[in-house]
Amino acid sequence: MEFASDNTSGAAPGVLAAVVAASEGYAPSYGTDQIMHRVTARIRDLFETPEAAVFLVATGTAANSLALACLTPPWGGVFCHEHAHVHEDECGAPEFFTGGAKLIPVAGAHGRMSPAALAAAIDSPVHGSVHGVQPGAVSITNATEAGTVYTPAMVAELAGVAKARGLPVHMDGARFANALASCGASPAEMTWKSGIDALSLGGSKNGCLGVEAVVLFDPAKAWEFELRRKRAGHLFSKHRFLAAQMEAYLHDGLWMSLAQTANARAARLAEGLRTCPGATVLHPVEANIVFAALPRGAHRRAMAAGARYYLVPGDPDPDGPPGDPVGCRLVCSWSTTEEDVARLLDVIRG
Repeated sequence: MEFASDNTSGAAPGVLAAVVAASEGYAPSYGTDQIMHRVTARIRDLFETPEAAVFLVATGTAANSLALACLTPPWGGVFCHEHAHVHEDECGAPEFFTGGAKLIPVAGAHGRMSPAALAAAIDSPVHGSVHGVQPGAVSITNATEAGTVYTPAMVAELAGVAKARGLPVHMDGARFANALASCGASPAEMTWKSGIDALSLGGSKNGCLGVEAVVLFDPAKAWEFELRRKRAGHLFSKHRFLAAQMEAYLHDGLWMSLAQTANARAARLAEGLRTCPGATVLHPVEANIVFAALPRGAHRRAMAAGARYYLVPGDPDPDGPPGDPVGCRLVCSWSTTEEDVARLLDVIRG
């Protein structure tokens, strides 16, 4: 009953097989291999844009931070949701890689920035003075940290706010496949057709060993990204092992199939929790993450039975009354089974 994170799941068999196959013989280094050429062509095809520049790195933090560094000057501000991963979970990496740009949190219900709040944040008088950080870029997380999804229309509305003020827009797509699977949009509709300039396309949370693609829809930024990636130590010499993962991930719809499975398990889990005595689902469940409040006794039963997940913000009193509700985050992955979900629900029900 592993629901701590989609990072805790293994790699999909097809991805592992591709890495093993890529180890045969010799290949040019630093991203000049034939697998990477095919990956670039595949991503351009998926996103319906022959001009996009495509780069691979091993972590989402590197993907987000290097992409934002290409969009934001050191004196700029990156506007993002107050609970965005770039703001709360990357140890200042975006600030470091941009050379000092400031992350500016924006409010919004259920993990989604409000267009009105974004406009107000960008238009704050402090940004019009030489003494203040200047507006630099907007970063949208999709799927969000709350497990919700921005539809293309929502993305376009936020991007419209940004573009009206001359700002580029980045999308943190660590769970991009989950977002697509949720709303049925195409990759192009979710990104450049809605105003996105740069995408961090995640693979690690959805069946890869460790690979993320940065897709720059403005190829004019490509050379800068190459230099920043090398200077930051994120250009792999044996790059074919990153490319092999991404090629297998995108082959024959595997990435979407894995995301659909994870989303379906989360939907089933949320459906079951709504029937559990004392349980409340806290956010709309639109991707593969469920936030819920459960009676303390239910948490005790689940954890005693071996379930793993995070309490939010943690259990302040382990010996408190068993009926008191405590929040939690439950994440389903491509490898979460129906049996895993059913067993957890049985334990929570007691």
